[in-house]
Amino acid sequence: MRISQRVRRILSNYESDTPGSKANLARILSHGRLGGTGRMVILPVDQGFEHGPARSFAPNPPAYDPHYHYQLAIDAGLNAYAAPLGMLEAGADTFAGAIPTILKVNSANSLARLKDQAITASVGDALRLGCAAIGFTIYPASDDQFSMMEEIREMAEEAKALGLAVVVWSYPRGGDLTKEGETAVDICAYAAHMAALLGAHIIKVKPPTAHLELPEAKKVYEAQKIDISTLAKRVAHVMQASFNGRRLVVFSGGNPKSLDEFFDEVRGLRDGGASGSIIGRNTFQRPRDEALKMLDTIIDIYRGKA
Repeated sequence: MRISQRVRRILSNYESDTPGSKANLARILSHGRLGGTGRMVILPVDQGFEHGPARSFAPNPPAYDPHYHYQLAIDAGLNAYAAPLGMLEAGADTFAGAIPTILKVNSANSLARLKDQAITASVGDALRLGCAAIGFTIYPASDDQFSMMEEIREMAEEAKALGLAVVVWSYPRGGDLTKEGETAVDICAYAAHMAALLGAHIIKVKPPTAHLELPEAKKVYEAQKIDISTLAKRVAHVMQASFNGRRLVVFSGGNPKSLDEFFDEVRGLRDGGASGSIIGRNTFQRPRDEALKMLDTIIDIYRGKA
């Protein structure tokens, strides 16, 4: 594996990390068609836990098979594949070494009333499966947010000590936050900053809208004339909130949308300096050939060719 100068510069931002965790971060950044560019496209498949099997996989029945997702990520030339314990275990031997994997170590489900997640896997599981990183979700604004933050602090300490990278899904929800506020630019920037403060190597947030949720934050945005007029400007602000671009930030694909809408969104992410995209349902719910063409275009957008 050749480490590009761009990747070396990114790794230099993680000043406290061991060679092990930097090596695993480099594995992700150096793999696939975007390898070496500093940009990433990752396939996450934790939706079965979150939404249930039919809602997740019935639109494209081959996706019920865990091997389908490994193969999709490999054939598309993605940087990494992220999934819960059982999904990774189901293909761990067949696809060993074929693509960097991220073990999602906590999960929620649509049957619960609480805005919380259960720990569903361990750092030891990630090592056993040869993963490059663990992935963990926090819900800033939830009444359970502080226990989640304490859990990831403990798990991140263990993961880093053992040479794994840490990916934090930072999804504000719950509490007094409105539905519109979950993707408000002030809230997305705040969520990304919290993940950075918690020690994440890679941060996952949603693409920010122009809505401003918090009255006190709105005063500052207006007084300081922070430009949030376009998606690219809002993404640039989220990157600024992530230690002025010293942390990698990838943006989720969100709810299914048309291809033209999705590609325009990815161009906005690219132009704002995003580290990349982490796209699940928008790809694996489509027929395989269509998903591969879609991912091919997304990669070309990040390479400046589309």
